[in-house]
Amino acid sequence: MDGVVALEPVAAISELERRFAALVGTHRERARRLAWRLVGGDDAAAEDVTQDAFVKAYQGLGRFRDESSLETWFYRILVRQAANHRRWRGVRERWWGGDVDAPDPQPRPPGDPGLRRRIAAALDQLSGLQRESFVLVHMEGFTVRESAEILGRPMGTVKSHLHRALRSLRSELADLHPSEAGTAEEKPE
Repeated sequence: MDGVVALEPVAAISELERRFAALVGTHRERARRLAWRLVGGDDAAAEDVTQDAFVKAYQGLGRFRDESSLETWFYRILVRQAANHRRWRGVRERWWGGDVDAPDPQPRPPGDPGLRRRIAAALDQLSGLQRESFVLVHMEGFTVRESAEILGRPMGTVKSHLHRALRSLRSELADLHPSEAGTAEEKPE
């Protein structure tokens, strides 16, 4: 059969591969959104990070031990991929100057572009763990416990990074809504 790729019979696909395929189907958009937030709003980089994370997860299925949920395990890989991307982008920018990963120009959602830039700049000032903790809990809706599992850190560490992130963001963006500074609450465990 010229040019035809033989597919494995459905019965040969393991239960874990089925669960992974379901994960890809149900979590693709959330994973991309999380990657987009972690890499600083770059659409192309978010897509690359998401695809790389799915590929790494699929390749690593044999090492998955069901000690955590498949979703938690996958998101841990995704967060690591995003951190790697940000680190290497920083190295490239230092060595070659400029924004080497500038996203393709695309129409932006309605709203104040200046405000979006300020918020993005404030998020960029956070350490990696502060940013990851903040994005997971306050932007993606994970609980502190889930975020700790995803990040592979103790809950107390994640809470500490959340506190520092919130304090930094409140300070950096205090002039936006001074009457509301200090009202954000951490998500329950």
